[in-house]
Amino acid sequence: MGLIKAAVNAVKNTLSDQWKEYFYCDALPSDVLVRKGQNKFAGNKGGDNIISQGSGIAVADGQCMIIVENGKILDVSAEPGEYTFNISGEPTIFSGELGTSIVDTFKSIGSRIAHGGNAAVDTRVYYINTKAIMGNKYGTPKHIPFRVVDMKIGLDIDVSIMCNGEYSYRIVDPLLFYTNVCGNISYEYRRSEIDSTLKTELMTALQPAFAKISDMGVRYSALPAHTQEIADALNEVLSNKWVKSRGIKIDSFGINSVTCSPEDEQMIKDLQRTAVMRDPSMAAASIVGAQGEAMKAAASNSAGAMTGFIGMGMAQQAGGLNAQALYGMAAQNNNNNSQQTRNSADSWTCSCGTVNTAKFCSECGKPKPSAEGWTCSCGAVNKGKFCSECGSPKPAGEPVYKCDKCGWEPEDPKNPPKFCPECGDVFNDSDKK
Repeated sequence: MGLIKAAVNAVKNTLSDQWKEYFYCDALPSDVLVRKGQNKFAGNKGGDNIISQGSGIAVADGQCMIIVENGKILDVSAEPGEYTFNISGEPTIFSGELGTSIVDTFKSIGSRIAHGGNAAVDTRVYYINTKAIMGNKYGTPKHIPFRVVDMKIGLDIDVSIMCNGEYSYRIVDPLLFYTNVCGNISYEYRRSEIDSTLKTELMTALQPAFAKISDMGVRYSALPAHTQEIADALNEVLSNKWVKSRGIKIDSFGINSVTCSPEDEQMIKDLQRTAVMRDPSMAAASIVGAQGEAMKAAASNSAGAMTGFIGMGMAQQAGGLNAQALYGMAAQNNNNNSQQTRNSADSWTCSCGTVNTAKFCSECGKPKPSAEGWTCSCGAVNKGKFCSECGSPKPAGEPVYKCDKCGWEPEDPKNPPKFCPECGDVFNDSDKK
């Protein structure tokens, strides 16, 4: 049996003359997931559980209609429009925006074919809500672990966070939802019947989903900016329970706030503050600041300023390194970095593959290839008429020769032969470059 587009076969405009029964469903509210179709002519021609040959069925936007005989799915349509029920044809699936997945599910579930064109014993029409079901609030009842990774300071710790917000889900496979969740209902199936289960499973899946996000290097404070990644991670974690078993998928995931426990928050700040002191110049600046505050406190010492300064001096000696020593370490580090930069800039790669900084290769002994251009008195190699470092003009040297006829250049461009060995032209002033 199958569904035929009514617009193709309609011969009259009056529905009561065209169809024996006419099934439809008003717009489904957001709190209704499935509703049984109503027979407009039930009072005159039969009940809601009878579908005769030639009956009409309407499907609206955001709905998926399924025809069920004795609890078994016969046909399905997710394309908006009006259809005529043909009991003698093969099942015809109009998948609409749901794509080929609903066709595959229909084949795996199987269908039943009615016999002889007679009305089935119990045949029903159900409409499933395929719009996004929004406004589902969630909140972690207790702190959950979240891994904080900061490669800049070598931080890798687990903290405890709490979050709350809203999420929305969508029925992406109505056949699975009908088969495994709602079944043959007498009138409608509301979201309140499943929301508590979904919320509990979502909270269980939130921890492994956050683990996937933390592996991406996302800080817990930046979670609200990565809601799409969280939704994808949740769908991956909930794939077997929601998508493959119930035909439900997370549509969007929103976060109102994310908070860390005060102890963990203070620990992260302390570690970040301590990591800054790995830089000698920052550590020296911190000591100088502390010494300034100590001098103010010593000057106002109740036992006398001298006593305060003596105590401050003893503290400096007990502290080991002073600010001057730290500034010296910072300067040495800067010099080493500058030297490494210069060495990197002066390095060259030999034809044997060895990287060198000297004038000869350390492996094969080949000399460093000469740089193109001319060398200024300051040591810079240039190609233009003026030095790029000091601005000195290119020094005038001996003339360089090149044959103006064939372009041949002698091995010693400053001492050419009398005649070009390629074309026999005489070298003269016109061959000077």
